[in-house]
Amino acid sequence: MDTAIKVSEYQARRKKVSTALKGSVGLVFAGAGSPPLRGEWFPDMDFRYLTGISDEPGAVVLFDPTNPNPKRRTILFLKPVNPEMDVWDGYRDHISQELRDRYGFDTVMRTMALPRFLTEGARRTKKLSCLHPTAAYTQPLTPDLEIFQKVASRMPGCSIVDQSEVITSLRLVKSPAEIKQINAAIKATHNGLNRLMAKLKPGVGERDLHNALVGGFAEAGSVRNAFDPIVGSGHNATVLHYKENNGVCNDGDLIVVDSGAEINGYASDITRVFPANGKFTKEQAKLYNIVLKSQIAAIKAVKPGATMAQVDEASRKVIRDAGYGDQYLHGVGHHLGLETHDPSPDVKLKPGMVVTIEPGIYLQDKSIGIRIEDDILVTEKGNRNLSSMIPKTVAQVEAAIKAAQ
Repeated sequence: MDTAIKVSEYQARRKKVSTALKGSVGLVFAGAGSPPLRGEWFPDMDFRYLTGISDEPGAVVLFDPTNPNPKRRTILFLKPVNPEMDVWDGYRDHISQELRDRYGFDTVMRTMALPRFLTEGARRTKKLSCLHPTAAYTQPLTPDLEIFQKVASRMPGCSIVDQSEVITSLRLVKSPAEIKQINAAIKATHNGLNRLMAKLKPGVGERDLHNALVGGFAEAGSVRNAFDPIVGSGHNATVLHYKENNGVCNDGDLIVVDSGAEINGYASDITRVFPANGKFTKEQAKLYNIVLKSQIAAIKAVKPGATMAQVDEASRKVIRDAGYGDQYLHGVGHHLGLETHDPSPDVKLKPGMVVTIEPGIYLQDKSIGIRIEDDILVTEKGNRNLSSMIPKTVAQVEAAIKAAQ
């Protein structure tokens, strides 16, 4: 279980969901599966947000706010212990008071009891609320809707409503404890970028820089990347989601490094541009400063009550007026949190939200790609750049490369 966030905070989050349901029944699923041969198993992030549990495939939280037994108004269901599987995937605890206290649930049961308690709740309330984000008609049904349809087909008068915005609205506004984890992730990313700059020179491989970067993350306490880093030099820097990181950084190239460490489940997402030889050319500096001016304008527009569409336009206008509007190929940013791309509905910004601001210009014919990205906290009076300590101006970047070497 994630312990950087207190159990009491997870309990408070669940209480808010329970209150928002207004007497209806809801389910949140961790997701099925088992640890893959490569990588890790990850739960549904809404489930993780509500529980802090990241190692219980098949787990479910049942919200039943009108249950006459207060201790059964929020129940955690876990898959049965399977000793034969445990020797492969890891040993799991039996249900005990220690387990209930650790997870912060008054009631923990095995998943074979879920049909009984869900049916009882549905019979009593006649109202089922979908908490998982709705899916397009081309996608499989969400797990809660799939089960609710089966329940409703067996229970006349039982309705199904959409309350998928409930958890998303909670996740959008970060608590002080969450912001602390994001700050730690940014600090680790800064360390990784310093390690990368120490290796920077013409002829170095993108993979060598990649390895230095993620090694720096690990030095600062990160056990995984928030996403696969982009280390793209020259023409590779014009590929927005370049992932190969197997090219060579030639003299005169600009290198786009889009990366982020993860700390205690929370992501950072920072992009910086480095000249391979330590110095920007006049043309590169001119383009870079256009992007920087665009980013500064966008960050200024981040404040309570603004929308990301308004922030995007503040950014885009600068680049459009400079004659490069068609070379700005993506949106200005997204929300950040448990996921690098946290749910990002078109809502007005509120204090506690964290967004990325990342304008860019991409000139394929000149093999120049430039993107500058910071992580911005919305505050009561405006915003705070959480990653402002990472060098960003032309002079700062050149000085940082020199100092690192």
